[in-house]
Amino acid sequence: MKILLIGDTGQVGRELACSLAATGTLVTTSRAGPDPASPLREALDVADLTATERLIRRHAPDVVVNATAYTAVDRAEIEAELAGQVNARAPAVMAETCASVGARLIHFSTDYVFDGTGQQPYRESDETNPLGVYGLTKYAGEEAIRMSAADHLILRTAWVFAPHGHNFLRTMLRLAKTHPVLRVVADQTGSPTPADLIADVTASLIRTPGTGGTLHLTSSGETSWHGFALAIMEGAVSHSLLPARPDVVAIPSSDYPTPARRPHYSVLDCRRIEAVLGHPLPHWRDGLERTLGRLVTFG
Repeated sequence: MKILLIGDTGQVGRELACSLAATGTLVTTSRAGPDPASPLREALDVADLTATERLIRRHAPDVVVNATAYTAVDRAEIEAELAGQVNARAPAVMAETCASVGARLIHFSTDYVFDGTGQQPYRESDETNPLGVYGLTKYAGEEAIRMSAADHLILRTAWVFAPHGHNFLRTMLRLAKTHPVLRVVADQTGSPTPADLIADVTASLIRTPGTGGTLHLTSSGETSWHGFALAIMEGAVSHSLLPARPDVVAIPSSDYPTPARRPHYSVLDCRRIEAVLGHPLPHWRDGLERTLGRLVTFG
C-alpha cells in the first residue's frame, strides 16, 4: 500500500508519520521540504492548488492522508481567504484528484463545525452551525469532500494536544514556569485528545476496508479547559516537570475575550467509531499521562 501523507510537521502529522510508517510505503510532504531527518519528504504548500493536484497525480497513491489545516482560530477572522484556501479549496482539489487516480482520502475536521449550544455529545448526523471563519471553512472542506466521487473518510476531532507543537498542554507548562497564578476558562467543555491516539486510530482505519463517511474521534470523558489545566499541573508535578503547582483560577469566557467565538460544549459522540474499532476509546486522562511521560523521556 502506498500512502501519501500531506503535512507531516503539525501535531497530528508528526504522529501520523510514525504510525503510518509500518502500514505501507510512506511519502510525506511539508512546506519546508526535505531535511536530514526526512530526506524523502517533498515540499508542498497546499494553498498552491495546482501543485497539490500534480503531486497526487505524480505519486498516484492508494491512500492520501491530509493532515494540513489552517488552525489559527482567531487569525482566521482576518485571514478568511487563506483559511478558505487551505481548509476548503485544497481538500476539494485533493478529493477530485483522489477520485481521478482511484485513491482513498482521509481528512481531519473539527468540533468547531458545531455551535456548542447542545447539552449532549454531538453525533455525526447532528446539525452543524459554525460560529466563526475557522469552523465555516473546515465545514466547507468536509462538504466538498462529501460531494466528490472520492472514497473518503472524514474524522472530526477536538482539543488536540501533543508533546510537540503549539497546543494547550505545552502553553500551560510554559506559563506555569513563570506565573504563580493561571487564570483559565471554565465554561467551555470538551474532550482533550492526544495526537498519537488520532494517528494510531487512523492507521487502524486505513487497514480496515469499507470504513468511510464521517466519524467522530476523540478521547472519552469530558472536562473544561480549567479542569484540563488542573490535571496538567498535577501530572507535571508528579512527573517532576514542574517543582510546584501554580494556583489555577477558574474564569468565565467573558473574562478572556477573543476575536473568534468558541463553542461552549463541543463533546463529540464517538460510539460509531468505537463500533468500527471494536473497543472503547481511552479516557483523556490516560492520554495526558502518556504524553507527560513522553515529555519526561524525550523533552
